[in-house]
Formats: sequence, C-alpha cells, structure tokens
Amino acid sequence: MSVSDEPRVPPSSEYAGGNTHAFGPGRHLRSRSKVLPEHARGHNRALVLQTLYHAGAMSRADLSRETGLTRVTISDLVAEFIADGIVIEMGVRETVGPGKPPILIDIDRVGHQIIGLDLSGPNAFVGAVLSLDGDVLERREVERPESADGAAAYAALLELARLLVAASTQPLLGVGIGTPGVVRPDGVVLSSPNLGWTNFRLEAKLGADLDLPVLARNDANAAVLAEYTFGDAKADFMLIKIGRGVGAGLITGSQPLLGSRFAAGEIGHVVVGTDGGPRCACGKDGCLEAWLSVTRLREALAADPGARDEILRDAGTRMAIAIAPIVAALDLSEVVLSGPADLLDGILIDAAIETLHARTLEGVFEDALIRLTHQDDIVLRGAAVMVLSGQLGVS
Repeated sequence: MSVSDEPRVPPSSEYAGGNTHAFGPGRHLRSRSKVLPEHARGHNRALVLQTLYHAGAMSRADLSRETGLTRVTISDLVAEFIADGIVIEMGVRETVGPGKPPILIDIDRVGHQIIGLDLSGPNAFVGAVLSLDGDVLERREVERPESADGAAAYAALLELARLLVAASTQPLLGVGIGTPGVVRPDGVVLSSPNLGWTNFRLEAKLGADLDLPVLARNDANAAVLAEYTFGDAKADFMLIKIGRGVGAGLITGSQPLLGSRFAAGEIGHVVVGTDGGPRCACGKDGCLEAWLSVTRLREALAADPGARDEILRDAGTRMAIAIAPIVAALDLSEVVLSGPADLLDGILIDAAIETLHARTLEGVFEDALIRLTHQDDIVLRGAAVMVLSGQLGVS
C-alpha cells in the first residue's frame, strides 16, 4: 500500500520502542524493570484486574490478600473501576456466623466486547465479536483480494471491521488484528508481501477510521498469546502456525519474544537441508514453508495419495530440523502446532518428535513436547488477548 502521503516511518534501527500498548503484568508476564513510584498506580491497576480476570469474583478483602495491596488501595482502585464500568458488584457471599457478609466483585465480563481480525487465511479475512473471556459471539468474513494489492487489502479489512462494529451489542474495548508479516510493536507493518503492505501504519490508520483503540501484531504472535492465556501452555514455548504460510510465536521466561527486528519466529523461509527441495514463493529452494505449508501438503497428497505417510513424515522431519536449534538455544519446554489436525496430528508430529530428540542433547531435551493446540479461532482469540493486555493489563 502506498505510504508516500504519510509521515516517514523510521526503520527498525531508529525505533526506540515507543509502544503505548506494552504488556501490563500478565498471568506471569511480569515487567523485568523496577516499578518506579510514578508507575505504581498503573502497576497496581493491572495487578488487580489481572487477579480478578483469572480468579473470578472475590471480595475486596480477598483481593487485598491475593495481591498484597492494602485494603485502602484496593478500595480506591475498585471504586475507580466501578465508576469506569470495568468492575461490577455481584452481590453478597453467603457466610456462616456473625458479621456483615462481604460483597463480591468481578470484571464486568458481559459489559464490554472485543473485535478480533485474522488476516492470515488463504481465501478470506475472518473476524469476530468476542467476549472478554475470548468466546466468539458473532463471526463475519470478507473475501481476500486475489492480488497483493495493499489498498484493496485495507479496503477489505475496513469493510470487515465495520461489519463487526455494527454486529457488536456492547461497548467495544478495542480491536485486535493478527496479520501476516513483520509488525512493529506500534502497529506499523514493516513488510507483508502477501498483502502488499510495506511500512504501513495499520494500527494508526484503522484506529482513526473506526475511532476505536486498535492493536496489530503478526498472526503467529497473536496466536501464541491465545495459547498462553487460554490454553495449557507453559512459561516457555513456541507456537508454529501452519496455514498458507509458516510462522512462529515465542514465549520465553513468560515474556513474548519479538526480537530486535521484530521478526522473531520468522522460520518459514529457513532452508531445511542441503538437498534442494520445492521452490518457495520467496524464490529459494527448500524453505520450511515450501515443505510444510498446508497448500503444499495438500497438493502433494493429491498428486500422490499412496505416498501420504512418506510426505507427512518428511514434512515433520524438516520442521524438526528447523526448530531443534531454537528449542536447544532457548531451552523450550514444548512446541505447539496450530493448523489442520488431519495433516499435523499423528505421523507428522511423531516424526518431528523423533527428529527433535535425535538432534538435541540426549538426556536434556527428551521431555520436550510437540503437540497440537486444542484451540479453535486461535488468532482471533489472540487478538482479544492483545486488546485485554493493551487496555486493561490483562493477559
């Protein structure tokens, strides 16, 4: 998409991190820097909302004990949240014995909604209105432009977003977008060849057009947040999203890993093996994406159905060749796959586990797992986590 009429976007080397949507304290997404006095209130707000989000309804006294904050601080914050419509009183808790029964409070889980947008599909852009708990309430989709035309891609995205705004039934907390490509933390898409975007201020432009808070991330980075928040993932893992392309998101030490170029997880165009291989869309031979993408696997299986086991086993082996150094270097506990179960589960994962264990230090990484995610709509749900984190400090 042409950005000649927009302000200059500084390259990654000049970007100092000006992200106004940084993670607040999460389930374990804790800031590594010291909390300064001027930041304490924001830290305490996020801590209270995070605790309520995951623990559910509790009294003010319970919340004080759980967070370690004083009852006066809790009382002030809860009053502020109630005034803002974020927290509601749920009624009194039944008790036995003397004394006034405590009033339970919780996040108003039905009082706000979130819009999630997934631009990674092969044929359509998919979106949903979601609850604060990540449940899909309404779903819409629009056809994906056939060519890599940035203006057409944005027009389709805007159409989808407006359909979802119209379908929402509660005030919107914000809009989250999972898009293919390299995305800076301030929502600038540095490069997305499939969508025709370069240095495109996606977050700012859609936010202005919708008059809503918008957060944009790479689709695999969105998916990894959904697995972390709603799934069974551990504190250090990689999620590989396998669809039209192949990309990964990483959580290490309970922190999302983006990298200095914001391209951590861009494993699709790593060449696996020295024996050539299928020609990739990028022009190289033998990229992981050329072996592992859903499009390639389905085409190969259709061309030679009798070679199904061999094709899937080879794809799993190639994937493990690419990720074994990452698992070892970052000491990851597990690798989670997101994609069609009929292709990934079984032979492909078995071959990947065997190769991963063969290519890492014996006795150290034998318990490293490769498994399929149990989540549907993982990018949409990850988009919801982005908004919860950016707006409330919840993850």
